[in-house]
Amino acid sequence: MKRFFILILVAIIAGTFVFAEEATLIDFNTLTADYPADNPAQNEATLIDFSTAAGSSFTEEEKAQMKTSLYVENWEVILNSSARSVENQSRSYTAAAPVRDDAVQYPGETTLGVRIHFPTEPFNAWGIVQPPFEIPAYSDVKTVNADGTLSVDPADQGRGEQFDGYGVLKNVAVVKSISVNVHGLNFPQGLSVILQDHENREREYFLGYLDFDGWRTMTWSNPAYIEEVRNRELRTYPLYPKLAPMVKLVGFRVYRDAAQEGGDFVTYIKDVSVVYDKAVLTLERDIDDEAIWGILQQREESRRNAEVERLGNLQVLRYLESQKMDNPAEREAEEEQQ
Repeated sequence: MKRFFILILVAIIAGTFVFAEEATLIDFNTLTADYPADNPAQNEATLIDFSTAAGSSFTEEEKAQMKTSLYVENWEVILNSSARSVENQSRSYTAAAPVRDDAVQYPGETTLGVRIHFPTEPFNAWGIVQPPFEIPAYSDVKTVNADGTLSVDPADQGRGEQFDGYGVLKNVAVVKSISVNVHGLNFPQGLSVILQDHENREREYFLGYLDFDGWRTMTWSNPAYIEEVRNRELRTYPLYPKLAPMVKLVGFRVYRDAAQEGGDFVTYIKDVSVVYDKAVLTLERDIDDEAIWGILQQREESRRNAEVERLGNLQVLRYLESQKMDNPAEREAEEEQQ
C-alpha cells in the first residue's frame, strides 16, 4: 500500500499523467458559413488568407475574396489513383447537411455530408475526406478587420490557438479512444480516421463498417492502454519545448471492397472526440514560454508557409478559372442591357 501511494505521489509531482480526459477534436456544427455577414460563404473562426500568393496583378477587391476556411462545403474528397476517373472524382464531394429541427439527435445542427462515387468495376478503392488545407497546429487567432484583412490581437500573439477545437487538440499524451458520431445508410463500406501528431507522424484508426441505419458512435479503443497506474512506467520529461504533444485531424478514409457494389456512397459525420491522458497537469504556467521564445511556431513556420503558398496558388488558379467559366446570370444581364 505504501508503494502504491508513493507511485501516485511521483506521478503527481512529475505532472505526467491524468487519466481519461475527453475533448472534442472537431465538431462540424461549428464550421457553418458565417462570413461575410451579407453573403456567408466561409467560417470566420477558421479563415486563412491566401492573397499573399496572388501577386500584384490583382486588385484589392479581388484579393479580399481570396480567403478560405474549414467551412464544411470546402472539404474535399480525393479518390485513390485507380478510382480517380473524371466521372468518379466529379461526383465525389462534401456538402453542409442540416439535421431536421424535430430530430431526436442533433436537432437543427449541421453535419458534414459526404458523397463518394466509387468505381463499379470489381477492385478495391478508397476515398479520403480531407480539409481544404493542412490544419495548422500553432496558428494564432485571427481577427477580421473592417477592410476584410486579418490581424492578430497582441494578447493572442504566440499562443497558437486558432484551430484548437477545430481539428487540433493540445496536451495529448496517450490516446485511449477515438469516437466519431456518424449517420449510416446501410452501406457496407469501412470508415477510419487519420490523425497526425507533433512529430508529423500520421496514424490511421479503423472504426468499423457503416452497415447500419441512423446515428451511431463508432469508437476505436487503444488495446495497449494501461489502466492501472502501478503498471505504468513513471518517468519525468523536460517540459517546454520538448513536451508539446498534440494531435490534429488529417481526414477520414472510406474503404470499398472489390466484392461490394460500387457507385454512389453517402454518409454524414457530426463530430470527433478523443479520450486521452494529459501530457502535463496544466498548461497555465507562471511564464508563457511560447510567447517569449516562439519555438513551436518556428518549428511549424516553414511547413505553414509552404502550405499557404501551395493553397494560395491553387485557390488563385481556381479563382481565375471561375472567372472564365460561363455565368448564366451575368450572360442574361448583358443580353438584357443590349
